[in-house]
Amino acid sequence: MDEQQQLNHILGSSEITWKLSDLYDSPEDTKLQADLLSCQEEATAIKNEFHGRVNQLEADDLLILIQRLEGLDELLSRLATYAFLNFTTQIDNAPAGALQQKIEEEASACEKQVVFFELEWNQLSDSRASELLACTTLNKYHHYLSALRRFRPHQLSETEEALLLEYAPVGNSAWNTLFDKVIGGLRFGTLKRTEEEVLTDLYDSDRSVRKTAAYDLTCGLKDQSHILTHIFNTLAADKMISDRLRCHPSWVSSMNLANELSDSTVDALVDAVMDRTDIVQRYYRIKREILGLNELLDYDRYAPLPGLPETKITWSECQDMVLSAFNDFSPALARHAENFFHKKWIHAPIIQGKRGGAFAHPCVPDVHPFVLVNYTGNVRDVSTVAHELGHGVHQVLAARQGHFNSDTPLVLAETASVFAELLVFQNQLTLLTRPEQKKAFICQKLESIFATVFRQVAMNRFEKRMHEGRRKHGELSAELLGRYWIETQREMFGDSVTLSDDYSCWWSYIPHFLATPGYVYSYAFGELLVLALYELHLEDSESFAPRYLELLAAGGSASPAELLAPFNIDLDHPDFWKQGLNLIDKMLSHVEALP
Repeated sequence: MDEQQQLNHILGSSEITWKLSDLYDSPEDTKLQADLLSCQEEATAIKNEFHGRVNQLEADDLLILIQRLEGLDELLSRLATYAFLNFTTQIDNAPAGALQQKIEEEASACEKQVVFFELEWNQLSDSRASELLACTTLNKYHHYLSALRRFRPHQLSETEEALLLEYAPVGNSAWNTLFDKVIGGLRFGTLKRTEEEVLTDLYDSDRSVRKTAAYDLTCGLKDQSHILTHIFNTLAADKMISDRLRCHPSWVSSMNLANELSDSTVDALVDAVMDRTDIVQRYYRIKREILGLNELLDYDRYAPLPGLPETKITWSECQDMVLSAFNDFSPALARHAENFFHKKWIHAPIIQGKRGGAFAHPCVPDVHPFVLVNYTGNVRDVSTVAHELGHGVHQVLAARQGHFNSDTPLVLAETASVFAELLVFQNQLTLLTRPEQKKAFICQKLESIFATVFRQVAMNRFEKRMHEGRRKHGELSAELLGRYWIETQREMFGDSVTLSDDYSCWWSYIPHFLATPGYVYSYAFGELLVLALYELHLEDSESFAPRYLELLAAGGSASPAELLAPFNIDLDHPDFWKQGLNLIDKMLSHVEALP
């Protein structure tokens, strides 16, 4: 038993693995093969029956078509979920990778068959579309159909759309898979440790351990720099071409459109956050003094403060902490979260070949979500578990809306996760009695908020320079990408943290830039929204919890503005973003006032 296996055993996480048989028994399951064939047959049948006829359909027939499309997409999602989850814990397993690629290719072939629907629906005149949308028959799909028409100005011809789908399996998804394989296969330092193990050491109280971890991570990333830089350039070029073909005015416009937000709303969010980087810089100057350092280096950012408990938290203890906090807010929330622990919906241990990080995958409405974490037993990991279970419960509740309506806009997809973290934080804070413990614990939460708000906005600004630089200058060197990274990080930290030259390559291990370009501002959106919602909860906790669960259960059945209307939140008003930032400022002032 190696060191990591021993830790998994001590923490009680060794057996916390998910039961993928809720989807399929194995890659060889005959049902998997039958479902693949069924998808192919149904996609062909839908095309044969409805291609070229959408403009002739009345509401009843349109409903039948949408329901069949939804059923097809749900079955394809079930297959894709299984292939992805099966691969993600064994990235070095060639058959698992081959299965994922096969499913992607089959899904692309099916999507090519039915791509006509969205195109033909968007070709209807506004008056005809409005007439159909007014029919009560289509009430369930009103927002889904209305939202599709947002993309009307950006759609291509059917031949072009089908061609793009044909190439999709060897396009950005393949490059993202390569990235996962490269990062997942990397071993850092003389001990040949995983990415997750090395990143965990950046939170160690021993400065020499942090320094070694930073050095090991840098060396590993630089060793693969030629591959990682090529992947980033290729995917930036892929997006450049897509945006040009679809006439999106900026690199982030397609993401804003998908989130049902205007460019000006997102700009207001980013500008508001950048206007308050003084909060970050104040904090890190305080942290430098507390740690007794003359200079706070990049690898010191996550150093624990004196007073913070460093004992390992077992998986069982983590479970109790999370469920207790959830139950204090809403017993219904706790009951939903409890299923993840008891029904093998979570994969927790760190094992060879497992990808780093954490996620909650919504799967499909008639099954359940799956959660992946890499549990090392520290306080931060408890927050991560709470975060992903927030996602998971959100996905469970939203599943009631059906497959098409359960997909929450990204800017609201982080609401439940960040709110869950805040519940656990407040619950744990009440258990601390000594001032130095409270101070260290609040500081840790502030750092988490900084990572969600200021760091994500800094990363959004890095993405902006990367995409605009790729379009202006062509192929970007690792050195130029490093310069973009350091410049945008320094905008956040100012002179409160010294960023070394080694830190300039740390952009290259972040998957969000590749898998979902433009996504990262959603974290800042979600955090600031949650701070506002939590204030409402404190004002009237009894009435807030049911309304909050209704928000989660609504999924993507309406726009973000419509879903938040019951809370009297105006996303377009600059003061809304300032409200959340002022609450962060108050938390920091509380720290400054503690002895």
